[in-house]
Amino acid sequence: MNTTTALKTYANVGLETSVAAADPHKLILLLYQGALLAINSAKNQIQRKDIAAKGKSISQAIMIIDEGLKASLDKNAGGELAQNLSALYDYMNQRLLIANLKNDTAILDEVSRLLIELKTAWEEIRQIATSAQQPANTTQPQAAKQAALTYGRM
Repeated sequence: MNTTTALKTYANVGLETSVAAADPHKLILLLYQGALLAINSAKNQIQRKDIAAKGKSISQAIMIIDEGLKASLDKNAGGELAQNLSALYDYMNQRLLIANLKNDTAILDEVSRLLIELKTAWEEIRQIATSAQQPANTTQPQAAKQAALTYGRM
C-alpha cells in the first residue's frame, strides 16, 4: 500500500468515525465543512487547470448541499426559515453550476462565504443548545430551538 492510499484510508476511517460519533448538530457542521472543502479543492483545481478534478469537486459540493443540507431540512417544523434555507441552497447550487461552466473562482468564493455564514450561525446555535442542556439552564432560546427544528434535529 502506498503512502497516498494509506492516507486516504486513514482519512476515510477518521471521517466515518466522526460521522458515527456525531450528534445531529455536529452532522450538519460536517456537511458544511465538506461542502467548503470541496469548493476549496475546485478553486485550486481551476488554478491548476485540472478541469476533470474541478468538475468532480464541484459535483461533490452540489451533492452535499442538495442531498445533505437541503434534504435534511424539515420544512413542516422549520416553517419559513426552512423554506428560505432551501431556496438559498438552490441558489448556491445554481451558482456552483455556473462556476463549473465558466471556471469562475469568484463565484466559488461567493458560495463559500454564504456557507461560512451559515456554518458560523449553526455553530452558535449548537453552543446555545449545548448550554441549554446544562441543569442550571433548562429553557432554550426560541431562535435556537426554531433553527434546530429546521433540520428536524430536536
